[in-house]
Amino acid sequence: MEALYYIPSAKGVKCTLCPHNCLITEGKAGICKVRRNVNGKLIAETWGYLSAVHLDPIEKKPLYHFFPGRQILSLGSVGCNMHCLCCQNWQISQVPVPEDGVSAFTEPSAIVRKSLSLSGNIGVAYTYNEPTVWYEYMLETARLVRQAGLKNVMVSNGYINAEPLQELLEYIDAFNIDLKGFTDKFYREYTGARLEPVLQTLKQIKKANRHLEITNLVIPGQNDDIVIFRKMVDWIATELGTDTVLHLSRYHPAFRSDEASTPAATLENFCRIAHEKLHFVYAGNIQLKAFQDTYCPVCGNLLVSRTGYDVTVQSLTNDGACKRCGRKVISC
Repeated sequence: MEALYYIPSAKGVKCTLCPHNCLITEGKAGICKVRRNVNGKLIAETWGYLSAVHLDPIEKKPLYHFFPGRQILSLGSVGCNMHCLCCQNWQISQVPVPEDGVSAFTEPSAIVRKSLSLSGNIGVAYTYNEPTVWYEYMLETARLVRQAGLKNVMVSNGYINAEPLQELLEYIDAFNIDLKGFTDKFYREYTGARLEPVLQTLKQIKKANRHLEITNLVIPGQNDDIVIFRKMVDWIATELGTDTVLHLSRYHPAFRSDEASTPAATLENFCRIAHEKLHFVYAGNIQLKAFQDTYCPVCGNLLVSRTGYDVTVQSLTNDGACKRCGRKVISC
C-alpha cells in the first residue's frame, strides 16, 4: 500500500507522517521499521497486517471516562516511531512486518463486520504498538467504523505531525496519549524522540474537543523528579484543563531497562501531588484504592467504582453527569 504523507526527492523519499521526518533511501525503512522506500515510493508495509485482535475492557487502554465498563475491539500491528528503553510491547513495536506476515491481509471492512458482531462492543481501538506508523490502515478502518455508528479510540505516544493528525481527528473519538516525561533530555535519551511535538499533539486534540486522557509511566531515577513532575502537572492543568484525566502508571523492568519497579509510595505521592491541580488522577499497574474510583469533583458523589477491570457505574445519568448535582464527568 502506498503511504500517505511523503515527499519524493533525488536523495530518497521524505516521510512527513511524524516529527522524525525520515529521509529514506531506496530499499530502506524509516525509524519505525515499517515504512519503506520501494522504487521511489513510500510503502506502508503494515497495511492489513495485524499482530493482535482482542476484545478488551475500555479501562485497559486506559480510558476511565469514556464509556466506563464497556468493551472495545482492540487492534495492533508492528513497528513504532519511538524506541523506549522500557517498552512493554517490544516484541511487536520494535520489529518490522515478518516475512511470513506480508501475505496476511485483513480488510478494514472485515474489522467493521467483526465489531458489529460482538455484543456490547462500542467500536475499535488502535493500540498495542504505535498506531501512527500504520496510519493508512487506521484511517481507512476508522472511516468505516464511524459510518457504522461505532466509536474509534487511539492509544498513542502522540508523535505525529499536525497535518496527518488533523485528518485523523475527523474520525477518532477518544485518545489516550503517553506523556512519557517532561524534559527534552529524557525524551531524547529514553525514547529517541522529542518532547515538544507530543505537547503540540495534546493541544491539538484538546482544541478539536476530542476525549483525551493522558498516561505517564513513572520510572525510578529517570522521570520521577518531583520538581519536574509538578511542572508537568501545571502544564496539563493550564494548557489542557483541570478536568484532564491523568493515569500514573507503575513501571516494571522490561526490554532494555532493568531499574527496579516504581515503589508504591512514590506512585501514591505523585498521585496526591497531581490531584492538587487535576480533578481526575488514577494509579495504574498497582492497586491503590484511593486512586481507582471516580468521584464528582463538585459534590463528592461516588460515580464509578473499580477493582481492576471490575467496574460498577454507581451514580451517572445516561449522558455521563453526576446524578446528585448534574456535573458532567464522563463521555458516553
